[in-house]
Amino acid sequence: MNVQLNNFNSKREAILNSTLLLVKEYGFHGAPMSQIAKHANVAAGTIYHYFDSKETLIVELYIRTKDQLAEAILEGYDESKSYKDRFFRFMINQYNFYIKNESAMVFLEQYINSPFAKNFPEKDSVLFKEKVIAFFQAGIDGEYFKKIDPRLLGPTIRGTLVAAANFRLSEHMIYSEEDITEVVQIVWDGIKRQ
Repeated sequence: MNVQLNNFNSKREAILNSTLLLVKEYGFHGAPMSQIAKHANVAAGTIYHYFDSKETLIVELYIRTKDQLAEAILEGYDESKSYKDRFFRFMINQYNFYIKNESAMVFLEQYINSPFAKNFPEKDSVLFKEKVIAFFQAGIDGEYFKKIDPRLLGPTIRGTLVAAANFRLSEHMIYSEEDITEVVQIVWDGIKRQ
């Protein structure tokens, strides 16, 4: 039974990983199920044992990728640190995740700018909502930030980090750790309560 379970998980992971890479290269519509199956080295019909549609595959990949992002952001989380120190750790961890996982960053950006995000707003990472979003909500509630509409805070922060990561990955700009800390300081200065 464990062999079957491992085989199930490895094929499912191969399909998810292949989808992530192909969506980065070709977009959602340019990565048909047949190409995903070929890339994952599984029979075309095999995908449908794991995902009932391409839509389901994309949504589940989004949740898995967002879980991975949340785990990366939370790495080294220390409740005893000041809110500002934890904020900096979160932001630097998020930037580093994007640098190490370009396909994930591109996928997440495509997803949130696609009809999937609008059509399935309830489909999201529980870990991200309960830990990362809660952290930022605590910043708003604890008055660490200016009176900011929570709907504006996320895109402001994410957009800055995605832009910095894109510059780094395209080699337009090579950032040091100090540079990224300075970027996070600029974000912090822009949103903190005076």
